[in-house]
Amino acid sequence: MKKNMIRLTALTVMAALALGVSSCGGKQQKAGDDGLSGEISLSGAFALYPLAVQWANDFQKLHPGVTIDVSAGGAGKGITDALAQVVDFGMVSRELGEAEIANGAVGFAVAKDAVVPTINAQNPVMKALLQHGVTRDQLIGLFITGQVKTWGQVVENANQTPVSVYTRSDACGAAETWALYLGKKQEDLLGTAVFGDPGLAEAVQKDENAIGLNNIGFAYDIKTGKPHPGLAIAPIDVNENGQIDPEEDFYATKQGVVEAIKDGRYPSPPARDLYFVSKGIPTNPVVIEFLKYILTEGQKANEAQGYIAIPQEKLDASLAKLEN
Repeated sequence: MKKNMIRLTALTVMAALALGVSSCGGKQQKAGDDGLSGEISLSGAFALYPLAVQWANDFQKLHPGVTIDVSAGGAGKGITDALAQVVDFGMVSRELGEAEIANGAVGFAVAKDAVVPTINAQNPVMKALLQHGVTRDQLIGLFITGQVKTWGQVVENANQTPVSVYTRSDACGAAETWALYLGKKQEDLLGTAVFGDPGLAEAVQKDENAIGLNNIGFAYDIKTGKPHPGLAIAPIDVNENGQIDPEEDFYATKQGVVEAIKDGRYPSPPARDLYFVSKGIPTNPVVIEFLKYILTEGQKANEAQGYIAIPQEKLDASLAKLEN
């Protein structure tokens, strides 16, 4: 099945981020009391964008002489910009490839989150879906082989409503991680391709028969902790017993998903580490101080923003890279 390319025209604030809108920038500098000054630039994964903006704002309050520019555009843009040294850090929401590492990419794990299957809140088989869930094999049938075509096939009843499958058009960690969970690569995913996490969420909100994939940061509202209006999460029947057991029923709130990631109830992938990537070990003192902040004090912002802090041993390993 060939992917259809669409671009949504009704832009929400979130969708504007998908077009690469920057935050935290500024050209004027003023010397901080601590003498630290300079410019730092980041681009890449939508998954990391909200947290990176928070880190940037917090760091600039501590160091007024520093300006930080953060732009979203997908993990593919982040790794490309980092290796071309267009930015100090590319935000990447997947593991680095061997070719990227050979080209000098160095990854620093800074947070952890997950990709979830998003559906429209008015899904035609919602009650049955919440009870039955969707298995990995059924997701393969939807996103890879195309053999699962109706919602009745998903919940094993006679409903003939066709499933509208949506995926990402941009090279991104979310789609690559989702494809890895299904045993394939991003280019193998079927469906109507939409640019960016915000755009894909909006497409699912507009189509009652939709299923897509989103980072939890774009599936859930940060203030309420609940799925964004018009969205719901299709629960995964991990043990494939034909029902969603109590230990699999954690999708009502973002915190529930976060806890499930922490204790391993949500599969990995699509749970994944998120990275800041540079070409070689950073040498700019301002860039180093910013990364050290993220790997230490900055980790406190992870949970508040709905992410998961990186285990201390990984943080220590990253800090050790900076000392060498």
